[in-house]
Amino acid sequence: MDKKTFSLICAIVTSVLWGSAFVAQDMGMDFIGPHTFNVGRFLIGFFTLLPFFFIFEFKNINFKMISKKNVFYFLFYLGFVLAIGQELQQISLIYTDVANTGVFTVFYVLVVPVISYFIFSKKMHWSIWPSVFICILGGLLLSELNNYSVRLGDTLGILSAFCWGIHILLIRKTVEFFNFPITIAMSQCFVACLVLIGPMFYFEDPTFENFLKDSYEVLYVGILSSGLAFLLQTYSLQNISPAPAAIVFSLEGVFAAILAWLILDQFLNEIKILGIFLILAAVIFSQLMPIYDKKNYGRNK
Repeated sequence: MDKKTFSLICAIVTSVLWGSAFVAQDMGMDFIGPHTFNVGRFLIGFFTLLPFFFIFEFKNINFKMISKKNVFYFLFYLGFVLAIGQELQQISLIYTDVANTGVFTVFYVLVVPVISYFIFSKKMHWSIWPSVFICILGGLLLSELNNYSVRLGDTLGILSAFCWGIHILLIRKTVEFFNFPITIAMSQCFVACLVLIGPMFYFEDPTFENFLKDSYEVLYVGILSSGLAFLLQTYSLQNISPAPAAIVFSLEGVFAAILAWLILDQFLNEIKILGIFLILAAVIFSQLMPIYDKKNYGRNK
């Protein structure tokens, strides 16, 4: 298996794990608040990856050859952006349903190429732009446009998308000079946990007893979505550029909507199902067109 195929598989699995996590996130706030939930998930994610860090990567990191200051800054920024994005997403679930939050979250497919193109002047394959448009159209269909009042939860979901777009670009930049995926995923979970401890105690009154009542959901999200998924996200961005990777990641909105329908009985009508198919078509189109162009015309722009 070549590296790009492996990265693509990692991206798809990541989107499945993130999509399924929305249901657990929604169910995991019966006895604890969003800040406590996020602190728990990131702490569990950190401890999940810690043994793998010592087994596979610690001995390979040459601390004398790397710029410790540069690595520290990037890992801190990653964790900080992750914390803010996750806070906005988690709080949005209080005010809106899983399908809406999942769909509005994937608006980072628009944020990533816009930042990459207009700020970093990065060239990208032409198929990205129609794919982004189709993804946005699919997202709008999923969100039910007949509701003209934009709810607070939807707004928070859209704001979180900006954080996820920046997060994807930061990871891509980080792996270019510090290519240790386990260390990156573990460190950002640790930083995010530290950032959110203050808000947790300020806005909420967490107790261990209440935490245990929602422990299954926190464990699921912490181990799979925070630990494994963020690790796979880093692996995927080793060999896939941010814009097409963001489109693959956007499948999380599709999986979130489907699982919310199956598990939480949040109904999907024909228009929402059409939105799901449009997002799927955009993902497939964005991945196949560059391969087709390169094979037939020897180009990949």
